[in-house]
Order: sequence, then C-alpha cells, then structure tokens
Amino acid sequence: MIEHHVRVHPSAARLPREEQLAWKLAAVATGTEELDPDSAAMAVNRVIDNASVAVASLLRRPVAVARAQAMAHRAAPGARVLGTDVRVSPEWAAWANGTAVRELDFHDTYLAADYSHPGDNIPPLLAVAQHTGRTGADLLRGAVAAYEIHVALVKGICLHEHRIDHVAHLGAATAGGLGAMLRLPTQTVYQAVQQVVHTTTATRQSRKGDISSWKAYAPAFAGKAAIEAVDRAMRGETSPSPVYEGEDGFLAWMLDGPESDYTVLLPAPGEPRRAILDTYTKEHSAEYQAQAIIDLARRLRERTGPLRNVRSIVLHTSHHTHHVIGSGANDPQKYDPNADRETLDHSVPYIFAVALEDGTWHHERSYAPERARRPSTVDLWRRITTVEDPEWTRRYHDPDPDRRAFGGRAVITLDDGSVIEDQLAVADAHPAGARPFDRSGYIGKFRTLTEGIVGEDAQDAFLDTATRLADLPADGLDGLFPAVDTDAVAAYDASLPKGLF
Repeated sequence: MIEHHVRVHPSAARLPREEQLAWKLAAVATGTEELDPDSAAMAVNRVIDNASVAVASLLRRPVAVARAQAMAHRAAPGARVLGTDVRVSPEWAAWANGTAVRELDFHDTYLAADYSHPGDNIPPLLAVAQHTGRTGADLLRGAVAAYEIHVALVKGICLHEHRIDHVAHLGAATAGGLGAMLRLPTQTVYQAVQQVVHTTTATRQSRKGDISSWKAYAPAFAGKAAIEAVDRAMRGETSPSPVYEGEDGFLAWMLDGPESDYTVLLPAPGEPRRAILDTYTKEHSAEYQAQAIIDLARRLRERTGPLRNVRSIVLHTSHHTHHVIGSGANDPQKYDPNADRETLDHSVPYIFAVALEDGTWHHERSYAPERARRPSTVDLWRRITTVEDPEWTRRYHDPDPDRRAFGGRAVITLDDGSVIEDQLAVADAHPAGARPFDRSGYIGKFRTLTEGIVGEDAQDAFLDTATRLADLPADGLDGLFPAVDTDAVAAYDASLPKGLF
C-alpha cells in the first residue's frame, strides 16, 4: 500500500492533477484488472446480501415512494426496478433499488475513522451494467474497485467529527466503481469523482433527533448523483478542482480546515484489491455498533433473572457508539416509545432492552410500535445509559483488524446491590466473531428475509444466478432480481399519494 498525504493547497500552487487525491482514487479504479479470487467471492456474497434486505423492504413506504418516482422515467435499454418488470433510466433504477437496499439498515458495514455501508455501491453499478450491456465479470470488477476506494477513504478521512454525513465518501467510491466497470479513462473518472464529492456533501442532521426516511434515501441519492457525474464527465465536462485540496474545497471548509493533513492508503499499481475483505455484514437489522450489543444482551439474558429487579444498566463502549446511538447523543428521541423505526434503530438503550427481554432480534417485530410502547420495555429502557470508555474507543480504532472491537461491556446492577457484568468485542457474525458469516450465512439470510415473498423455486434461481456472477453474460443480469408478486407491489404503490412525476 502507498501512503498519500492529503492537505490544503493554495490556488496559486496549481497542484498537479496527478498529485490530487481524486486523481489517485481514479487511478486505483482504472487500474483494477484481474480480481483477487477471495475479493470476487465476497462481492458475490454482498450481491446476495443486498437482494435479501431489498426484497424484505419492498412494501415499506420510503421504498415504494422511490420506486414510484423511478417508474416515471422509463427507458430502453434501461435497468430493472426491483419488484417490477419495468426498466427505467439507470440513475432512477439506482435511486429505487438503492433505497430498497438501505431502508432496513441491514446490509454490510465498515467502521474505521468514519462509517460506511459499502454495499450501497452495488445498486448504481448494477443499474449502469444493465443499461450499458456489461457482463457479470464487469460488474464484479466495478464492485471490487468501489469497495477499495470506499474503505480507503473511511480509514483515512473522518467526516463524523465535523458532522458531515458519511455518504460523502460513497459518491467518490461509486464513481470509481463505475469507471472500473466501464473501463473509462482515468481523466474521466477523476472529473466524475470531483463532481460527485462536490454535490453530495451534507450534514449528519439526517441521523440526529427525529430520524427521517432520508436516512434510507441519502445513499441512493449519492449513487444517482455518481451516475449523473460519470455521464457528464464522459461528455467532456469538468468539475471543481482540486475538490479535496483546494483552498475553498472539501478539506479546507468541511473538515479540518486550512491545516488539514490526512493520510489515505491506496494499493500500488498491480497490488490486489482486497479491501472488501475488511468489511462485514449484519446479522441483525440495527446500526452496526449495536450488533455485538444485541448478542451480548442475548448472552446475559439467562443471568439477570426477572428484569423488574434491574436497578440500572450501564453500557461502557466507544466514543462513536456512545455519541451516535447512545445516551451521549443527547437526543431525547432515543428514549421515546413513540419514535419511528429509523430513530429506534439508532438507540442502543432501546435495542439492548428489547434484546434482553426477547432474547432475539427481528427486523420488523422488534421495531413495531406496540413493541416499543410495551410498559415493561419502556421501564427497562429508561434505566439503560451509555458511557464512553477510552479503552473501547482505542479498540474501535485499533489498526489491527484482529484486535479492532465494536462492542462494549454491560454492567447490570440489581435492586439488591449485586452486579452482573459481561462484555463482547465483536458481533457473533463478524469475521472475528463466534459464528462468522460465510457463503452459507448469506444464503441463509436471503432465504429467511425473502420467505413468503419469493417462492422457493425463485429463491433457488436467484442464488444460482448470483453464485455464477463471474460468468454471466450481459443478458444474465436480470437474474439478480428475485421474482416477486409484482401485482401486490403495484397495488401497494397505487395506495400512496402522488407527486410530480
């Protein structure tokens, strides 16, 4: 790996494009050729994972709204919209399908200096692959390149400390992935990366207070913008440059300011692209920092006795967990039984309470309004707080992935003064966990989430297609859209209010 130091340069310095981060990201994309076999296999797993969570969210309102907007932009050849037989312009297919993937907060994740859901790169790549007649091998190359860029940015540049939403890294990764998939010139990808970074930078208010449906839309918006940026760059249009290092650019005004100095590690020419192997998926439909906490609650359940005897529960955890989904966020909504699903899945006190009571977690039942308002749950929930523990913060950022930890330590004090303690570093499904996800885990997740929505024969057909992705011809990509009852989807969509399109 090569260390690239990224800092602010005055306009008068005329920083050569080859020294700019956007160019270096583009070069990684366009230099992605023969794929590491393990990386390609993991990309197949993530295609399966995305389909699982997208199908499970088809009849959720934000997904239906995005789908309805997309359906007004039909095109040929176009790209498929999940849940329909319709083909639309690729940026709108990416919008609809990306929202479906993101809605349940249930696909893959990577946590380092910042946060990310690298699987968000796949819907725009698939949409453009369909529209432009690319093969399964092309799609895999684009996905592996996008993950490589995404992970590098998340490792090197923290957005959260400046309250910038993490999709600012997603757009650059998607543009790079599209460039790799389409075999575009480095110059074209460079312009597209700069444009999408410039246009998709937003604040983290989308994840504060009353969290709205925009949380599901934000990554799809970045994917849509990346496709549009690539289209303009292919037509010869240029972008704000240098977007990262300019004196009025991203680093200078959005991040650490004029004194910014970041280090981004990127593979050398010819070095295998293996960053996707550092990422991990979710077994539970909740914020990733809550994955190990759910598993910890399930493990503690047998030791606590009647939960009415619990005086208090304190979760000792990392800075990120405490301040983003814990009581350190200072969001009263995180303790509100009338909060919406998006808010509850960013409340680790709620999540721990339900997991402790139920001993399980379900992507719908665990968030149901009647579940959140259960008196015993509300009582327990309000006795749970989080604190930042410097050791857990250090482990969260440990450069060694085998020592990195995203969990915490629970201290349960009972009414009689006795204390029960336990801790868990990583979720059971994490690569370093008790039950790491392998291909069978992804397949099991797909069958569980699509049960009753996708017939068994259609499940088998999708899985057969996905596992043969590297060998699929262009017309085989339709098989990556599991067959569902399109009439039921259309009926639900028809019940919603109309918009402009």
